[in-house]
Amino acid sequence: MTKGVDVDLEDVWIRFGDFVAVREANVNIKGGEFFSFLGPSGCGKTTILRSVSGFLEPSQGRVKIGGKDMAGIGPNKRPTALIFQNLALFPLMKVWENITFSLEVKGVGKAERRKRADELLDMIALSDQGDKLPSELSGGQKQRVAIARALCAEPDVLLLDEPLSALDLKLRQHMRTELREIQQRVGITFIYITHDQGEALTMSDNVAVMRAGVIDQIASGHTVYNDPATPFVASFVGENNVFRGTIKSIDGDMALVSTNRTGELLSRIATSARGKLNVGDSAMMFIRPEACNIAEDVSPAANRFSAMVKHEEFEGQIYNVFLEGSEGKEIKMSLVNIGKQRASAEGSNLTLEYEAKQAVVLPAGELASE
Repeated sequence: MTKGVDVDLEDVWIRFGDFVAVREANVNIKGGEFFSFLGPSGCGKTTILRSVSGFLEPSQGRVKIGGKDMAGIGPNKRPTALIFQNLALFPLMKVWENITFSLEVKGVGKAERRKRADELLDMIALSDQGDKLPSELSGGQKQRVAIARALCAEPDVLLLDEPLSALDLKLRQHMRTELREIQQRVGITFIYITHDQGEALTMSDNVAVMRAGVIDQIASGHTVYNDPATPFVASFVGENNVFRGTIKSIDGDMALVSTNRTGELLSRIATSARGKLNVGDSAMMFIRPEACNIAEDVSPAANRFSAMVKHEEFEGQIYNVFLEGSEGKEIKMSLVNIGKQRASAEGSNLTLEYEAKQAVVLPAGELASE
């Protein structure tokens, strides 16, 4: 199998009339990397994928694959293969024939095609399914056949446009693991489009988080989750409690924030905001539900705040406690179920605490929910 190559977007803009679908995209995807574009519907991620595949030419900027400018090179001439949401398997062809269709187009003989199909079927753990029709396969099996068919063309880059969106939750979770394992086995570059943060975080080496045609952050899933670059990323990737306020003081990479909910709270300044936040600036501080705990010591501290219990939800592995801070703002706390019976009385006041390093503060900006 051909090893993956770099894919570079250099100052890519894509316009449709007066509408700007993608604005100033600069991305370097390393060869052999599993890279995801993550964002809500309509943010431009599929448009970027189409520009890489050759179905859409950028209005400005360059797409380079393996260091070569792709301007004027059509989809059938690029070293890419694309897997669509609907998979587009041929219903009247056997599985092995679907997989090797690209070889048939090239005039490769049946015996050689069947041998290649068997190799790929073995790789996707469907070695006994080659003579079936697609209609005889499960959703997950069809997904793997679509991947094998794309890999049969020996692309340098495999493009996947929300390929798991039609599957049920458990199968999606299973296929995440399988996709990642297949990618690591074949070693080619995967570019994956999704609005599902779970998919992006579990599979990707790096993630580009998009908002309204703009890439807000490119980083590992761990960094995107723990050190978001913008309020949009902080509120879109995972759940977060947001505290609006102003910066009261700064000490190194820590800031004291005068918040709209619970007074003055201490937080780590996000890496992207260091040197950019000043005393008196409007800011947003984020604390994830799992970073909150019930404080044993209720004395005032810069990492403690009080809130009133509204209700609880038990999910098996966790208890979600929904509370109300000052001004009626909702706060969520997630506690791991360690086998103890617990319930917080509705209307009771709790003092919550968190590690200041687990909170993050950023200049005020747009949230994903706005």
